[in-house]
Amino acid sequence: MADLKITLIKSAVHRLPKQRAIVKSLGLGRVSSSVVKPNNEATRGAIFHIAHLVSVEEVK
Repeated sequence: MADLKITLIKSAVHRLPKQRAIVKSLGLGRVSSSVVKPNNEATRGAIFHIAHLVSVEEVK
């Protein structure tokens, strides 16, 4: 499985506390910040909750 590159494209400032916590736990701080995470169920579940705030692409 390839890893996932997650980029924050919208601010999490005025979002639900759970969504802000997910953004922080993924390691995303500012808009346009990116992290590479493994493609597993936990990561995909977190992305599902904040899909409207991030863009996701596969990296090898």
